[in-house]
Amino acid sequence: MSHVESDPNSLLSPIPAPAAHLDAAALEWQPLLALVASFAVSRVGRESIEALHPSTDQQWIDHQHQLVTELRLLLNASVSIPLGGLFNPTQLAAKSQIPEAALEPEELQSIAHLANDIAAWQSLLRNPPANANNIPALQELSFALAAGSLSTLAESIQRKLMPDGSLADDASPELSRIRHEQQRQQRVIEESLRSALRRLSSDNQTQDDLITIRGDRFVIPVKAEQKRKVSGVVHGASSSGQTVYVEPLETIEQNNELVRLLEEEQAEIHRIFVALTRLVGTHAEALVAGARVLAVVDTLQARARFSIAYDCTRPTFSPDLFRLESARHPLLEKRLRNSGGRIVPFTLELQSSARQLIISGPNTGGKTVTLKTTALCTLMAQSGIPVPAAGATLPIFNAFLADIGDAQSIEQALSTFSAHIVNLDRISHLAGPASLILLDELGSATDPDEGSALAVAVANYFLQSQAWSLISTHHTSLKIYAANTPGVLNAAAGVDETTLIPNYQLRLGIPGASAGIQTAERLGLNPAIVAGARERMGTQQADIARFLQNLHQQLTDLEAERKAAREEKYSLNQERARLAREGDVELKKRTRELELKLASLLKDFEFQMRQTVNAIEDRAGQLKLSKESERRIQRLRRDFEQQFNSTVVAHKSGADVGDPNAQPHLVKHVSIGDQVRIKSMNKLATITRELEKDLYEVSLGTLKMRIKRDDIAEVVAPAGKPLVSEKPLDAVARQKGVRVTVTSSGSDSMKSEINLIGRTVDEATNDLEKYLDQAFLAGLPRVRVIHGTGMGILRRALREYLRTHPHVAKIEEPTHQEGGAGATTVDLRQ
Repeated sequence: MSHVESDPNSLLSPIPAPAAHLDAAALEWQPLLALVASFAVSRVGRESIEALHPSTDQQWIDHQHQLVTELRLLLNASVSIPLGGLFNPTQLAAKSQIPEAALEPEELQSIAHLANDIAAWQSLLRNPPANANNIPALQELSFALAAGSLSTLAESIQRKLMPDGSLADDASPELSRIRHEQQRQQRVIEESLRSALRRLSSDNQTQDDLITIRGDRFVIPVKAEQKRKVSGVVHGASSSGQTVYVEPLETIEQNNELVRLLEEEQAEIHRIFVALTRLVGTHAEALVAGARVLAVVDTLQARARFSIAYDCTRPTFSPDLFRLESARHPLLEKRLRNSGGRIVPFTLELQSSARQLIISGPNTGGKTVTLKTTALCTLMAQSGIPVPAAGATLPIFNAFLADIGDAQSIEQALSTFSAHIVNLDRISHLAGPASLILLDELGSATDPDEGSALAVAVANYFLQSQAWSLISTHHTSLKIYAANTPGVLNAAAGVDETTLIPNYQLRLGIPGASAGIQTAERLGLNPAIVAGARERMGTQQADIARFLQNLHQQLTDLEAERKAAREEKYSLNQERARLAREGDVELKKRTRELELKLASLLKDFEFQMRQTVNAIEDRAGQLKLSKESERRIQRLRRDFEQQFNSTVVAHKSGADVGDPNAQPHLVKHVSIGDQVRIKSMNKLATITRELEKDLYEVSLGTLKMRIKRDDIAEVVAPAGKPLVSEKPLDAVARQKGVRVTVTSSGSDSMKSEINLIGRTVDEATNDLEKYLDQAFLAGLPRVRVIHGTGMGILRRALREYLRTHPHVAKIEEPTHQEGGAGATTVDLRQ
């Protein structure tokens, strides 16, 4: 791998392994670089782009394209790239390291702007936008800048320097003191001069009533004829000579003091500039390194902006494939955009087994543009510039050799044909497997028969050298050579078969008709000349022309059929997508129905589980209920799983559509007047009317509300049958199918009061808890707790306990006859 030595004062890095040969002028390489450079922000960036050269180092090429891709990500995220202050700081950096050197104010300001840009770029890389944070190559490029920020340098300079380049008064304490002294001294001098003016003006000796400055000294204007009457030093006269400027004797010392202060100011300013320059010197390496990075960033953002503006793509590389899809010539596209035209892209493909393409077709049909576009796309790809095409897969070339245009040279006494031959000879000595050769109008400018023979020989030579080559021609012999020679392909520059106007489309695999006579006729050549030409054209040539014309017509018809087939396929795909969308809507609807059914199942299961758990939580019946409840829960779980599975199967098969029996968890028969239990509230309510299918109005005491069928747990009492009062445990046992027998440890009759006088709070609380469980299971509606009066400690503790007990509905203090403050009446939940 070879490298180009770089200028140490340049911000440009050398391009590794540059292509050995490049016919830049013939391929319009520099105008293309100028177009890309127009997107750069700085002069450094423009110069860097204009110095681009194709490389043969694929690693470098891929890295450049990766950098451009990442920069394009930032641009697409509307990120502002900080490049406004970019310049080449190498000379100023070197100057800043000279002892006692002082940079000029504008130079320091340039350094500050550059330092700000470098710091801003560092900040951007540390915190990229969320939609453009995958930029590893850019972060690696700027890795050397990550050690520290230059923002402190920029702040130090900008804090001391005013926008006009002067130093701020607070640039240093000494400068501030000196300038305050200057202002004070100027006021003293002005007051002294005004006193002198008042004195002299009364004698009509002064010219004007004003104070002016001559040579850093304050003076007053005096009439020339009166100057001898004023004691002082003359510092000049007006242009007319009628006024002289006199410094009165009494202000000389004052002016001397002011001059001294001005000299001190200049010395302090110089000292500050030296200090700032020394500060720049400490950051010299970081400044130069940062400028190098920003120079690269400017070239990258220029290439990225160009790729966005011209809809470019990142190329890939393969040694065995040369493919350009919908490629465009960027310079031609720019001209057409400016004139309101539209460029026609072309597609070509060559493989390692067929490296030569013979392009034929009418004049002005785009053959030369095809050659130049192909060359520019390969040059751009190997220079790290995205390619103006929909897709590009290219080999890597070491030589870009071209014979395009009129190479006539009067200075070298070469005719057009001779110049072409000299150029072909040069190319023949350079051609090889890694060469791209572009020959325009091969074999022209000489006798047609000899030119044809020469053209075929040249083409065959480059084929044998294994070079990749594109050759445009009008010679029939070259078209026949391409058709009969392995490794060579024909291509036709397109023409409208009706109007005979070129359409600039490229058709691979067939030769093109030159249509010289038709082109001359289209361009308005005298009809008599056109007719004479047709009469003189040989029969064989006419037959070939007609054959090619018919072939192109057939291809046109075939392309039309293909287009119609593509449109029909597109319509079928659209219809298929529409049907799929409708199917999705139906599927979502069925899924929603299933979700509602399963939700209802879960709601019923949760209610039954809650009732079972409530039964288990009754402490007095806990031991009796536990085993039976466990069996009940297992049975409920099995029932739920069976209902769940049957619901899913029925839903998928559609068997549950319109079948009320497909939802066994719903109460089947509900009538007006039925007393039902509501799942969501665990309350009893009465059905008052049926509003619509599976929607009822119920009365819950004085409250009217609406409930759905799946919120009804059970019909407790059908209409017309009174609700039989049950004990809480009996109700739970009946609902859950659990049989419970509770044996009291006391007497057969449950007492309706408990006496806790004399017990501690803990003892009383334990006894009361047991008593309440027994009273609740016995179905007592009200009990009395006797705790005595005393100091009220036991009363307060027991009442607080009763307020939070789950069996207690209400507590109150009984009447005086029933114990008053010494007892508490407790209403139990039923």
